[in-house]
Amino acid sequence: MAKDFRFGFGLHAAARQSSVQEWAHRAEEMGYDVLHVPDHLGAPAPFPTLMTAAAATETLHVGTFVLNAGFYKPALLARDVAAMRDLTGGRLELGLGAGYVEAEFVAAELPFPTARERVDHLRHVTEYLAEHVHDVPILIAGNGNRLLTVAAQRAQIIGLTGGDPASEGGDPLAERISFVRNAAGDQFDDLELNIAITAMPIDDSGIPDLSITRRFLPELTDEQLLRTPGVLSGSTSDIADEIRRYRDVYGVSYIIVQQPHAEAFAEVIAQLR
Repeated sequence: MAKDFRFGFGLHAAARQSSVQEWAHRAEEMGYDVLHVPDHLGAPAPFPTLMTAAAATETLHVGTFVLNAGFYKPALLARDVAAMRDLTGGRLELGLGAGYVEAEFVAAELPFPTARERVDHLRHVTEYLAEHVHDVPILIAGNGNRLLTVAAQRAQIIGLTGGDPASEGGDPLAERISFVRNAAGDQFDDLELNIAITAMPIDDSGIPDLSITRRFLPELTDEQLLRTPGVLSGSTSDIADEIRRYRDVYGVSYIIVQQPHAEAFAEVIAQLR
């Protein structure tokens, strides 16, 4: 049975309390289910920003997309997560990732572990949180085999980057979902599958601005970027049809867009509900 759609957007720029509250109100009115904040040095601190948004709304969930697990010790993170859970009335959803920006580890005066060590730490953090704050939903986002194995076995929500472009010879998103299915076993049907959209049209041209996507996938050409699952093109109706296809074909029912796309995607949400 197809899961109900859920929609979120990432708040990247909101330095003032009034701005955070305004965006939170607008998100709730536009039909979004979750407001997300990333975890990067130089960006707003996740938990204070999310608490400000939650305090200004009634039903909007708030979440991290995603915390860099390497920045945190499990017990200290669990304390903050429990406080956020209680202060938001149970509206917190915790997104976790292994961390990948070496310069941020350096700036934080932390050693930069190997990829294997970062995923091992992510597993350790996730297992601790599952034991101590088990009622907070966990999203784990990534693409590699070891990370997706942790996600399939320990998280409730799987963030699929699906960064490789689709081609006549294959479907990388379908392959990653198949991998998750095998790793999750009997609990796969209970998982919620998510994709973060990084480019879509914000005017009537139907042409997406690829600047955000290009930062994450600098090695791909524009033509290849347009064939990645995180890029949407066409009219509002075209995009709504594509989102339906994501659910019907792949089982992806949770869609996150970025702050510059929030208003344009709200028109898509209206067609899907």
